Amino acid sequence: MQRSRAASLNRSRIAAASTRDDPVAVPVDSLIRSIERLMTSAGCSAREASQVARGLVQANLYGHDSHGVQLAPFYVANLKAGLARARQSLRVVTDQGAIVGLDGQKGLGQSIGEAAMRVAIERATAHGCCMVGLANTHHLGRIGQWAEQCADAGLASVHFVNVLSTPLAAPWGGTDARLGTNPFCVGVPHQPHPIILDYATSKMALGKVRVALDRGERVASGVLIDAAGHPTDDPAVMFQDPIGALLPFGDYKGYALAVMCELLGGALSGGRVQHQHPRPNPMINNMLSLVFVPDKLVDRDTFALQVERLGAWLKASPRREGASVLLPGEPERITARERELSGIPLARRTREALHACARDLGIADDDFLSNSPELR
Repeated sequence: MQRSRAASLNRSRIAAASTRDDPVAVPVDSLIRSIERLMTSAGCSAREASQVARGLVQANLYGHDSHGVQLAPFYVANLKAGLARARQSLRVVTDQGAIVGLDGQKGLGQSIGEAAMRVAIERATAHGCCMVGLANTHHLGRIGQWAEQCADAGLASVHFVNVLSTPLAAPWGGTDARLGTNPFCVGVPHQPHPIILDYATSKMALGKVRVALDRGERVASGVLIDAAGHPTDDPAVMFQDPIGALLPFGDYKGYALAVMCELLGGALSGGRVQHQHPRPNPMINNMLSLVFVPDKLVDRDTFALQVERLGAWLKASPRREGASVLLPGEPERITARERELSGIPLARRTREALHACARDLGIADDDFLSNSPELR
């Protein structure tokens, strides 16, 4: 009876928040279980569903809601449409020892990416370094996850990624979308957490534009152009037909890096480059990963000392008002500590999309996305 009253209270709180458009804080474990149910109902194995759920929720936990659970309904839709495939494994295309070409066979990126990095870690440990080309994989999620997997094994890594999707980013000097958001990522092992650089080569990832739309917010000036090539701060231009475009970060510098991600991540991985407007959006990633043992170049204690010296030097800078000096990877850990305690906030549109997806898969609303009363 107590459990029933708690469930009823949770549903009432969620319904009330939905009418106010307030975020609802959902505990991490509850959110993982909910996404696991979605993915198993969509045909994934239990292990695969757990990998997808944990990868998406980890992105939310780190504050990257753009790469979090809001993507789950799109994954399910692509599974139904045959644009993604459940229960896939890596296919070895070429094996030259320290250079390996892999095909993800449209498998879900959280599962395929983890398997590909296991190959990279094994080969880099054996040879000192490894280059892995991973082609034809459904959305790999937050690329920093793969750099973190390498760093947890004591390895440094560099990752170039292209995105075969509806074009989203304009070339520098252009007025329509021709490229994906093409992430670039670098990770180095360090304690208490690795140093991770991970960002899109556009000024904003598409998922962050969707987060702004879901929250009813505008985006900063200089981020978007509309379908006519005019500057706009309206995130809706990225979710209508004809579509607008994201602009490259750093102007021509971000554009040039996006091109290199296209060539290295797309062509040299064994995949393909963006050259058309695929419809519907396949959400395919290709990635070239360079993984190596850092103590082949410098011993770990010396490197750790250099990181400490750099961090101390940077953080000694007088701070601007309201700002902090942090190393790459620190903001995510700060946000994670907060959200582990308070829960992960989900906007109304995200909740509605997840509930609609769940109902379509035959999952009842009762316990789906339930939030513990003590978190509110």
